[in-house]
Amino acid sequence: MAAGSETERKVSFGFEEVTETEKVARVKGVFRSVASRYDLMNDLMSAGVHRLWKHDAMNRVNPQPGERHLDVAGGTGELARAFLTLADRAAKRRGVDREATAIVCDINDAMLEAGKGRADNEKWTGRLDWVCADGQNLPYPDRSFDAVTVSFGIRNFADRQAGLREFRRVLKPGGRLAVLEFSHMTAPALQAAYDTYSFNVIPKLGSLVAGDADSYQYLVESIRQFPSQDAFKAEMEGAGFSRVSVTNYSGGIAALHFGWAV
Repeated sequence: MAAGSETERKVSFGFEEVTETEKVARVKGVFRSVASRYDLMNDLMSAGVHRLWKHDAMNRVNPQPGERHLDVAGGTGELARAFLTLADRAAKRRGVDREATAIVCDINDAMLEAGKGRADNEKWTGRLDWVCADGQNLPYPDRSFDAVTVSFGIRNFADRQAGLREFRRVLKPGGRLAVLEFSHMTAPALQAAYDTYSFNVIPKLGSLVAGDADSYQYLVESIRQFPSQDAFKAEMEGAGFSRVSVTNYSGGIAALHFGWAV
């Protein structure tokens, strides 16, 4: 199928309908634009609370000595470094000498470069790798990883189901998937207040801090287009994950979907 063909499936890019090919290109542009200020903007938008959500998500993953971790849409590598840190703590507690490894996989080279430039990567030399690849078409054999994580990235996929099937394919039997994503508030009144904040404050912050209001307007719109907690749980189950659970954070501003490969 030719790129831009009229028969190509349409998907959402924020509140717009675009082809899958166009969405991939435009998402790349968004994150190339914001890469250098991505971590700072996350701290500002959530008042730092996103770090608590990620900490809890990684505790659920429960990294173990010698395991292989794939962080898809991993950007600057925050979850991958957390995985290695927790796996090393587990190794020390158990008195074993097996080092875990992690790969940060992202379709956007600018995000990877921002992550690779961090000084704290030196302690993970030989254990932390960076790969530019599409999460919907992972360059790894079947049953390669013990854990796959996606943090605030899956809503940017052109085809979520294709991504979920790939995650299932590369996970070993008994492997686990953790998807942390912005979601829907559990109380309608809170959702209205959160929408007012999101649409009025976040693009202005993006303009002031990252020099790019449009990219953050898209990010806010993409959050509203993401399916409900129950709907995304069903998508994970449809891709072959079992015992899928949902944990809401901050009243549903974000949610962790956790499932097992069998």
